[in-house]
Amino acid sequence: MDLKLMRDKLVGSEEQRAVSPVIGVILMVAITVILAAVIATFVLDMGDSMGEGSVNAAVDTDVSNTDGEVTFTLEQEGNAEEFYIRNGTGLDDSHPDVSNGETELSFSGVGSTVTIGNSTSTGHLLDSGEVNIVAVDGNAETVIGSAEWDF
Repeated sequence: MDLKLMRDKLVGSEEQRAVSPVIGVILMVAITVILAAVIATFVLDMGDSMGEGSVNAAVDTDVSNTDGEVTFTLEQEGNAEEFYIRNGTGLDDSHPDVSNGETELSFSGVGSTVTIGNSTSTGHLLDSGEVNIVAVDGNAETVIGSAEWDF
């Protein structure tokens, strides 16, 4: 029995092999390196975005149509540093406290209130409209509520 003939039938001769074993090993190493790079990219990217999550806070709104005012009450401060009302159709851009369609809500702590309205002293608002309440923590912003009125 000729073993070389049997080997050629089972494995194939040098001319019949599609890929040499060295090239096969190189391809397997390349695939492993690519998979490791993709997994590392996902893991490292998740670590970088940990501080950019949502802001946890709660603000309650009370609309008084008779007084022409909206009262914002800070229910939970969470990790928020600042609060704004913005992106609305109800802010009076001619008021000095309104800039680029937003105004800051300056709370002094949990349970404190900020009242704005359409009178001359609190004239941030138009007679009708709506605004979003936004909590800000560094670069992260979250819309935590909205208010709508028609005085």
